[in-house]
Amino acid sequence: MDTEAKAPAPRWFERRAQPCLAELLGTALFILIGCLAVLEDSGGTGRLQPALAHGLALAVTVAVLGDVSGGHFNPAVSLAVWLLGGLPTTLLIPYWLCQLCGGVIGAGLAKAVAPSERFGNASGAAFDGIAAGEQVPNVLVAEILLSSFLLLVVCMGAVNRSTSTPLAPLCVGLSASAAILAGGGVSGACMNPARAFGPALVANCWDYHWVYWAGPMVAALLVGGLVRLLLGDQATRLLLK
Repeated sequence: MDTEAKAPAPRWFERRAQPCLAELLGTALFILIGCLAVLEDSGGTGRLQPALAHGLALAVTVAVLGDVSGGHFNPAVSLAVWLLGGLPTTLLIPYWLCQLCGGVIGAGLAKAVAPSERFGNASGAAFDGIAAGEQVPNVLVAEILLSSFLLLVVCMGAVNRSTSTPLAPLCVGLSASAAILAGGGVSGACMNPARAFGPALVANCWDYHWVYWAGPMVAALLVGGLVRLLLGDQATRLLLK
């Protein structure tokens, strides 16, 4: 009789399926709340309501689902975390797909419950605010800068061990609200390709859509490189150890 202890079977559900499901659900809920806030604010009462709704929804979803998947809900966040070694390569593409699908689900639910007139007036909460082509460089730079601010908070507050804090969900939510309040009038302060993609698909609104992919993803590369090379702790940093 073999008395040697057997290794436990790999928990594939907890390691692979469950994190992807959490990313799908969290992204859908975050974008549902964000889109509804924009649709309800279509009368032009200011950026405070969308900023608070996005920030609070992000903080809560990160807090309750972060232990399952890391609470990314944003392809740019997943890219930055992967660059820091905080996400397995085998999960990067599945995370992106789940986040994009979650964005479509969230935007679709917002369309289902919002009055059709408000949905039409706000273009389904899609980012279509660039009125002329000459504004594209300003919007792109704004998206890079605002996304870099959000991603730096994520990387230093939740991924880098020496600076991580239990208050990371709150800090991430507050950074999103601050970015929307500060830069919403310039670019809309999307900072999330999934947040741009879902409403764009549901509302069929694709004007300058590429900007809201390029800005956050470029920011992920910049912040990931900055933390990996200079700001990270010894376990994260590649140079100057």
